[in-house]
Amino acid sequence: MPALDETKKPRRGLKITLISALAVAIALGGVGAATANTWLPSANSTPTSTSNAAPTPSVAPVPAATMVFAPEAGATSVNPAAPVSALVENGTVYSAVLKATATGETLKGDLFISGRKWLNTEPLAFDTNYTLTVTAADESGKKTTKTSTFSTVPASHEADLAMYPAADSTVGVAQPLQFTFSEPVLNKEAVEKAIKITASSGQTGAFRWYSDKLVRYRPADFWAANTSITVDMKLFGVDIGNGQIGNFNKTSVVQIGNRVEMVADAANLVASIYINGAMVKQYPVTMGDERFPSASGYLVILSDKQRFAHFVASTIGLKPGDPANYGEVDVEYATRLTPSGEFIHQATDSALPFLGRVNLSHGCIGMSAEGAGWVFANMHTGDLVQVVGSPNETIAPLDGFGDWNIPFAQYASR
Repeated sequence: MPALDETKKPRRGLKITLISALAVAIALGGVGAATANTWLPSANSTPTSTSNAAPTPSVAPVPAATMVFAPEAGATSVNPAAPVSALVENGTVYSAVLKATATGETLKGDLFISGRKWLNTEPLAFDTNYTLTVTAADESGKKTTKTSTFSTVPASHEADLAMYPAADSTVGVAQPLQFTFSEPVLNKEAVEKAIKITASSGQTGAFRWYSDKLVRYRPADFWAANTSITVDMKLFGVDIGNGQIGNFNKTSVVQIGNRVEMVADAANLVASIYINGAMVKQYPVTMGDERFPSASGYLVILSDKQRFAHFVASTIGLKPGDPANYGEVDVEYATRLTPSGEFIHQATDSALPFLGRVNLSHGCIGMSAEGAGWVFANMHTGDLVQVVGSPNETIAPLDGFGDWNIPFAQYASR
């Protein structure tokens, strides 16, 4: 037989082998299908995606804008100098309105921190209710509105002061600056820092507190002639203590004139008058007697001048029957030196013959009509009077302006 038949036998065997393997595979496949029914999705269920497509990203929610107000809603006795603000988190300020609740008057403001903060740029008023309404927008543009109300310091806690001499006054070289407060000052250092005093002469000085309501300021030496003094008072909003709040800012200018000075010598009974260091007048005088010697040291001419003055002895403690009681007298050209009653004035008719000879006044400086008239016309508030040769002590600091009798090293005091 041909050789071809010999080669076909192995192939028949391979076919049988393949068919047998296929049968085994089918048998095994039947077992796998029966097992798979427990985890494959059923025909009616929603299949779980096993594709390679990218999942749809989730969108995070936009955080809501929130606002923080200062002062807090419902606050009372708010310092009118304190800032009013609205700070927005997760957004920006869309609109802001600050107004007086009663009148509707609005106050200006501006935006800061890239539009996240609103701040008033006009000060508040005392004893006033305010309403602050702010609308904020979050990053998606959604708007939220918030309203707050508050009230400022009541009138009962509003502190004022009066300065002497007044703004635009011209005074002499011996005039201290005086500040009288309407309320007691406990935070004295804060007040001193709030009052800036600048002299064109370059002079600096110190404050001296005589009480919680009264403070004065003077330089080490008398003001230089023709100096301009600028007093910048930034007291608005300053807490002076006990919840009392300063109520104004103001700048005042006081002008110093020529240095006009009288030296009254009680030992030699003569008064010499100098202008800018040069003697221009000299007059005989009578001054305080042994019982009522004139006060020594530096005195300052006060603003009270009386062309005709009526003096009453009882005002200085003299009573009927007292040998020194002069009753009531009329004098001319009276220029006051102290609130307690010392004047420069024309001597009474009975005293005129004793000018330059005997001291017989009750502390005043008695002069001739010419001398007293010259002082009345040419010496003014703040000019200097120095009394020498008197056995009396120096005038008390608060009996007029006796500040210059305190050494400057000891002057500053709280």
